[in-house]
Amino acid sequence: MSPSDAAAHPAKPDRIFDRESEWAQLVEFACDPHPGATLGLVSGQRRHGKTFLLEALIRATGGFYFDGQAAAEAESLRRLADRLAEYTGAARPPCWHRWEEAVEALLALGDRQPVPVVIDDFPDVVGHSPALPSVLYGAYRRLHRAHQNSRPRLILSGGSPAVMGRLFSRTSPLHGLASLKLVVQPFDFRKAASFWGIQDPRLAVQVHAIVGGTPAYRGDLVCDDVPAGPEDFDAWVCRTVLNPRVPLFWEARHLLEGELDHADRALFHSVLVAVVCRCSTAGGIAEYLGASLNDVSHVLAVMQSHGLLHGEPDAFRQGLTRYRIAEPLLAFEHAVAWPHRVSFEQEDAAGVWRRVRTTFDSAVAAPHFAQLCREWAAQYAPSTAFGGESRTAARGTVPDPARHTRLDAEVVVRGRSVAGRGSCSRWGSPAGTKPWTSTTWNSCAICCPSSLPRARTPARPSRPATARADSARNCGLRRPEARCSW
Repeated sequence: MSPSDAAAHPAKPDRIFDRESEWAQLVEFACDPHPGATLGLVSGQRRHGKTFLLEALIRATGGFYFDGQAAAEAESLRRLADRLAEYTGAARPPCWHRWEEAVEALLALGDRQPVPVVIDDFPDVVGHSPALPSVLYGAYRRLHRAHQNSRPRLILSGGSPAVMGRLFSRTSPLHGLASLKLVVQPFDFRKAASFWGIQDPRLAVQVHAIVGGTPAYRGDLVCDDVPAGPEDFDAWVCRTVLNPRVPLFWEARHLLEGELDHADRALFHSVLVAVVCRCSTAGGIAEYLGASLNDVSHVLAVMQSHGLLHGEPDAFRQGLTRYRIAEPLLAFEHAVAWPHRVSFEQEDAAGVWRRVRTTFDSAVAAPHFAQLCREWAAQYAPSTAFGGESRTAARGTVPDPARHTRLDAEVVVRGRSVAGRGSCSRWGSPAGTKPWTSTTWNSCAICCPSSLPRARTPARPSRPATARADSARNCGLRRPEARCSW
């Protein structure tokens, strides 16, 4: 981008936290002076900030915004006509009977200059107007042939990346038309801590284990109620996520209802309960629930496609997929709130929370911290941390012949070096600086506690037996030199 182009592009508003890359991509697309109609796609999960960004873009550029809804086609056309009349200052709204008329009017906004036109919640509109993608495709083809100087910048937004991907798959008429594909992600751990204004590392992990990096939770669902410090965490949990009068208390249920259109949601809830109970494979979940593997596999595929579960390969067992809950609030809901919801609604929340706090530590906070360690190892760790450049960090199991069972390895780092070093910070250590014993295996650094910590100050894992080391290809034990810090 030239200096003159940068000067012509609107700056990111101060009220938008971070999102420099997303804003730059949106502005560059919306203000592109080159002739020709263009199409952009914006996707992301609920409350990640898609609408917030697009509304700010429209205000900054003077474009047109339409918030789509799940309504009958005639109702959507009437609403769109009313919004367009307000935007253009027309004496009365147009009377459209078909989407062809509406799309032609929208694209005509860019006849003289680049104008961003946003249709938000596009999947909801298409749900009741299935011919709309074909209408858009036909309109773009006509523009490219007859109005080559027209410059509408149409942005279609809404839904998870999987939902938007299906609308623009190879079988869709819109496949290949988009010149912008932007996925609005949640904040990572560091950015989320900064967004919440939390400096204490332990408190940042605890809060992130509940609300993750979803920005709307702070402002929209808890009214900017932020823990005053580590000593305020328990009280903050009771007055927000465990308080029926606060919207965050009901959000996890809305997440499932909004994403999953399925008659048997009970099985979806049960699968999430099984995952927080440390059943991470399809077979383990099916055994825990007493359900058929086919039914569980179908549910896992649906939830993964909607971004509610992440499926990741086991670090050691080829072909085995391990699942974890993508949205921290869902993990908290099904480990803590869901089994005790009646108690939280009828009893003092502080008393119930004291009874289930150890469940939060073991089933929510500890696995979440292990995931943060994997992300740190794969994305942020310096090359000196593991004796070489790390490529991937995963979890897996290794056999333990001495006890006729398997050992859980929570952080398995693979890199380029022949012998790596690794560390996994203890959940109970101040500022996350005390490493666990790690095991090196060829080019893998393995953090292999005997079990996840179940209290604030977990015991250090015991040294593996000789037979256990032999089963892992004679891997040796060494105290790691590197320490995991945030």
